[in-house]
Amino acid sequence: MEYKKVNQSMNNIVNEQVRKLESLFPSAVKDGEVDFQALKEELGQFTEVGNEKYELTWAEKKNAKKIAQEDIVGKTLKFVPEDSKNADATENLYIEGDNLEVLKLLRQNYFGAIKMIYIDPPYNTGNDFIYNDSFDISQAESDIAEGDMNDLGVRYTVNTKSKNRFHAKWLNNIYARLKIAKDLLTEDGVIFISVDDNEVTNLRKLCEEIFGEDNFVAQFIWKSKLGKVGTTSTISTVHEYILCYSKSINNVQFKMIETPNDGRKENLRQWGIADRREDRPSMWYPIKIDGIEVYPYKEDGTEGRWRVGEDMAKELLADGKLELVKKGSTYNIYRIFDSGISVTPYDTLLLDDIGTTARGAITLKALEMSKIFDYSKPVELIKHFLVLATDKEDVILDFFSGSSTTAHSVMELNSENDTSRRKWIMIQLGEKTDDKSESYKNGYYRICDIGKERIRRAGEKIKSEHPDADIDIGFKVFRVADTNIKWNSLMDAGQLDMTQMEYNPDLIDFMPDAKDVDIVYEIMLRQRNVALSESLELLSDIGNRTYLYAGSFLVCLETEITEVLIGKLAELDPLPIKFIFRDSAFKDDIALKDETFRRLKALVEKNAGTNKPVYTVEFI
Repeated sequence: MEYKKVNQSMNNIVNEQVRKLESLFPSAVKDGEVDFQALKEELGQFTEVGNEKYELTWAEKKNAKKIAQEDIVGKTLKFVPEDSKNADATENLYIEGDNLEVLKLLRQNYFGAIKMIYIDPPYNTGNDFIYNDSFDISQAESDIAEGDMNDLGVRYTVNTKSKNRFHAKWLNNIYARLKIAKDLLTEDGVIFISVDDNEVTNLRKLCEEIFGEDNFVAQFIWKSKLGKVGTTSTISTVHEYILCYSKSINNVQFKMIETPNDGRKENLRQWGIADRREDRPSMWYPIKIDGIEVYPYKEDGTEGRWRVGEDMAKELLADGKLELVKKGSTYNIYRIFDSGISVTPYDTLLLDDIGTTARGAITLKALEMSKIFDYSKPVELIKHFLVLATDKEDVILDFFSGSSTTAHSVMELNSENDTSRRKWIMIQLGEKTDDKSESYKNGYYRICDIGKERIRRAGEKIKSEHPDADIDIGFKVFRVADTNIKWNSLMDAGQLDMTQMEYNPDLIDFMPDAKDVDIVYEIMLRQRNVALSESLELLSDIGNRTYLYAGSFLVCLETEITEVLIGKLAELDPLPIKFIFRDSAFKDDIALKDETFRRLKALVEKNAGTNKPVYTVEFI
């Protein structure tokens, strides 16, 4: 009998993409026509393109596509309980490691499960962008070249402007990550990406290829600096951008701004940002009321503009919703609102009350982490997008999490409503801090140390300010590590010494010093739609190494399977939807293995009713 084995492969991307075309392969549809060469490349067939097409291209683009499609082999996520907080109850995750590896490891569990992604990737300024160099040079060159390595020996280096393919390296780095990020989004999910002038043009074209031009939502403009700070020319750049793309624009339902009205009146002339005639020339026109013609002059006598277009003004005037108000020797026009609730859309120009990076620094100072992290985004900025794009139970992901502003923002927003239970996942490379920096001097030797401590302090501060609120301020910590399992492919290749089983049965299946909890999590990474925040329970009344995950997945790591043990499993109520056993635990008892498979499979199928289960019993 053929038995289903736990699959070592985790990212069968190509086969899934074949089922869809334009929704999954926007790069294969150009100007309304199918580009079959681009489609072949999406399917893993890379040949030289002979004809020029309208598209963004760069050095090593094909390699970036291959990397996005490659499986993640020999890696897993190791649970780090000593760094976690409220691990048994929390639904939040903090994951340390290369975000490309982590995204691939999470793809099965969180496929189509993330409502909103916010990322603030390092800007390609020539100093800030740290990238994995293992895709570009040989190991020998890597060993010779200077630069840091992570815990697994992967070399990371800075992308300076003096290097060839300066823009290409940045695009190669971000391309694969965005490809996988799209898979993680819900059908009504969106991604927000912070970027500056260095790569905003390239990033827009890249996102149009990955998400589709029709799925562009907006390009927000954010005033990130107070002005004239560090400028070296006659122009001071004080803004950044946040690009927003959707998984499927037809499914997106953003919030509207609700404003209570009680017959209030509001000056029809624009004030504050973009209030000049040259800002919106079409909104400079006269409005005639009671025989008096009024233009939108500002109080200082300069030309301003109205808040609505001329056609709208005519409608309001006809409906009696405009009122002439005399102030001194001048006239203003006010709009009269009906009683009730008015709704207006959010603007792409973000208001000053969101704050700049200076406000981000003030927030860290309030947590007694002053000067620990440069240019932290303000909590108000992320909250703005959380309110716009998410609901109370959604999952939010940030895979360039830095100082963990996104996690802080989610917790703070949850504290403002008793029923809000948004969950977050933070991913951050274990990048070292400068040994001369304030962060290093204060014991934060890696960016991850800063992020985790910021979450701890922010959570406690929020909890103290809202003592009666039910807020999840905990998080489980995972770290990218080498596999715990000697997968079946090793046994098939004859690379295992069967005599190991005599003195240490675990060595036949698992790596030395592998822990049961990490083995269970590694197996769970290969299940669809099973969150890593779910509960893990040891069923001590059944055995010393039998675990129930998420109340549904039974993982039996016992070294020997007996009829008594199988009988206990069959009596579980409710019955798990899947059972996973070690092949080696059945020894040579093929009859017991066959009976176990048939008995448990029949029970699960019976309990499933009309919901036909897929692979109810598996083996490692």
